[in-house]
Amino acid sequence: MSSNEFSISLRNVNVFQAKHLVLSNVNLDLEKGEFAYIIGKTGTGKSSLLKMIYGDLELEQGDATVAGFHLNHIKESQIPFLRRKLGIVFQDFQLLTDRSVQANLLFVLQATGWKDKSKIDERIREVLEKVGLATKGFKLPHELSGGEQQRVVIARALLNDPEIILADEPTGNLDPETSEGIMRLLFDISNNQRAVLIATHNYSMIDKFPARIIKCENGRIIDSKVPTEVH
Repeated sequence: MSSNEFSISLRNVNVFQAKHLVLSNVNLDLEKGEFAYIIGKTGTGKSSLLKMIYGDLELEQGDATVAGFHLNHIKESQIPFLRRKLGIVFQDFQLLTDRSVQANLLFVLQATGWKDKSKIDERIREVLEKVGLATKGFKLPHELSGGEQQRVVIARALLNDPEIILADEPTGNLDPETSEGIMRLLFDISNNQRAVLIATHNYSMIDKFPARIIKCENGRIIDSKVPTEVH
């Protein structure tokens, strides 16, 4: 399979956080439409790996291609274009608290260059419908439950029709039943040819929704898709 058939392709990548090597010799391919978990104890590099993938941490060693962008040579001016191909879902929502759901989504579309009002309205309606919040666009974030706020975050991540969804502990603040609904939604998204990569500690959800597991441990990754080498 050629590298352009992968949404993410990492070769001999070393991941640094504040000059400290947290993961070494990372080799990882994620196909279009593939769903995978990143697991590992706190401090083993899960979030750092995601940050490197979305351009928040500079790639210092190795080769990486994400959504068609070569991170080795990416200029700062290109990072916003990379991020338009990525949908990023955080644990702490990061919604604008003084604006309605609709206004939160409008802000993102306008910030990424959308101008046509009818197309903007249609896109917001589509993503809210997709996440089951078609009637909640007028509400402020504090008027929603935690699960509904996370659905807004996922709707926001889908606005620019990204190739990849990156989620960092998306069910971390949610009860089990709500978490299950969020996981079903993310699996549904991966069925539409979007790669989904989730960093999580929620092993009960992994049991319920089994998929490929990439484990960060002792500065390395162990990939359930790649047979362990015999030494």
